[in-house]
This record gives sequence, C-alpha cells and structure tokens, in this order.
Amino acid sequence: MSSRILVTGGAGFIGSHYVRTLLGPDGPGDVSITVLDLLTYAGNPANLAEVEDHPDFSFVHGDICDAGLVAKLMAEHDEVVHFAAESHVDRSIDGGAEFVRTNVVGTHTLVEAAHRAGGRTFVHVSTDEVYGSIDEGSWPETHPLSPNSPYSASKAASDLLVLSYHRTHGLDVRVTRCSNNYGHHHFPEKLIPLFVTNLLDGRKVPLYGDGGNVRDWLHIDDHVQGIDLVRTQGRPGEIYNIGGGTELSNRELTALLLDACGADWETKVEYVADRPGHDRRYSVDWGKIRRELGYAPRKDFRAGLAETVRWYRDNRAWWEPLVA
Repeated sequence: MSSRILVTGGAGFIGSHYVRTLLGPDGPGDVSITVLDLLTYAGNPANLAEVEDHPDFSFVHGDICDAGLVAKLMAEHDEVVHFAAESHVDRSIDGGAEFVRTNVVGTHTLVEAAHRAGGRTFVHVSTDEVYGSIDEGSWPETHPLSPNSPYSASKAASDLLVLSYHRTHGLDVRVTRCSNNYGHHHFPEKLIPLFVTNLLDGRKVPLYGDGGNVRDWLHIDDHVQGIDLVRTQGRPGEIYNIGGGTELSNRELTALLLDACGADWETKVEYVADRPGHDRRYSVDWGKIRRELGYAPRKDFRAGLAETVRWYRDNRAWWEPLVA
C-alpha cells in the first residue's frame, strides 16, 4: 500500500532533495508526496522542477501556521516529514520573531493536527545545534539541550513540543538531529554555497573570527538516506542523530574551497568579526542510528565537495538571481 506523505518545506534545500530522491528512479516506488511550502526566500519552485509532472507529486502553496489548511491536508495523508523552518543563525540574531512563529508555532500547528487526525507518523527534522557547543567528544541523543542562538532555541522548543505529543497522546513522533548539510541546490547564504558563489564571481569570502569553529559535514544524499530510514524503520518517540563523519574547522574548509575554485588565501579571504554567541564545535554521536537502522554515510567528503562546486559552476542560472 502506498504511503501518502506530507512534506513541509519541500521546496527548500533538504526537503526538495528528499522529494526528488523518493520520487526518483531509485526511490521506494510506494509513496505519493504532497509538498506544503510558503515559498519564502529560501523556498524555490525550481528545486522541484524535475518531479513537478510526476503522477505521485502535488504541490500546495501555503503556511504551516494555517490551522485550517494544515488540518485538511493532514486528513489526506498518512505520514508527515517536517522540514519547514527558518534556519539561518545570522538572521535569527538580527531578529527572532519569524523563527518563533515558523519553528515553534508552525510546528505546534502541524503536530496538533496530526494528533487530531489520529494515527499519523510524524518525522520532525531538527539540528545538532540544539545541543549547544562541545569542546571534545560527541553528543548522544540523551544529552541535555543547551541552545545558544534564537534559531537553535526555537528548534529545541519544537523538538520538545513534538516529543510531548508522543508522551502525552501516544503520537508516533520521530525526531532527527543532523550535522551541517552541504550539496547542490543550497541557498547561497550558508557557508559552503556562499563561499563557492563568491569565489566563482571573483569576490572575497568572509571568515568569522579566527576560523577555528568546527563542524561535522553531512552530504544531503546521506541526510536523506538517514531521514527515510527513520521514517520507515525508526521507533516512535525516539531521537536519532544523523552525522556525516567529517569534522573540519572553518579555516580547513575555507582552504579546501579556495583550492576547488582556484583561488588564493591572501586575496580572497576577509576576516570579519565573529558573530555573537558563535558555537565553537558541534559533534553528534550517530551510533544509535547505525546500530538500530543500519545507517552509514556513503559520500566521501572531498568527492562530495568537488561535485557541489561543479554544480554551482554549471548552474549559474539557478543561483545568480538569488545573490543579485
């Protein structure tokens, strides 16, 4: 029997790749998907162009805070994969209201509708940033939450909300927390696409502070693999960290990007003041999803980074309007 999946934020970077993957030639073949997306600045219909004519795809332009619309859609679907979120830390520092509205109120609207509809599986896509910063070692899923930005605080609140619906109402909620994602179709405000597009245009790249902040990098292919393992095989009420297995400081990553774009450090790197509350290091322990669901990242980081740079080099028509 085909699963009817409601994908929120499915026109964004990760959500659209999830949709393209499930409806692609190597997808499971037993799903129909409705994307609900408000098409704010980071939601791009072009991200869904290759599936827009697929018989098992439909698109709804709408807001996850619209309780009436959400209730109607929930009644028509068996499962929810919830990507929709405001996600750029710098924007949240400038003003957190939209982050609270989308990430907290929007998530509550969805999970309440799922509860009222009864019997829905609700996969909530979150982030490692909810854990805060860690000097050494890696966070297990049981680690207390300690978010340090308005963005991560709003995501932590949404995690707790959806988990409360499992504990209070028995709703089948499954939470994923991922490392930093990279890959094609990434809106050019995040580090890798920002640096790549700047360098391809001959511009400088802004490196925060001393460049020593460390992140674990996860290719979108691997993230999508992990999310669908959680959707199909995960346990209700559980949290699953999804890691990429490649930790790099921002200085190390910048050097790799400069090399990939044929640029030099002296003329193309501009040190800028560190952002407020900048977490020093993230690292998730993804042993649980490996043991329980057989997850392992497959994409070699250097190969994935080269593919990503190549995609931006070959697809200027996609990103140039976004940086104008």
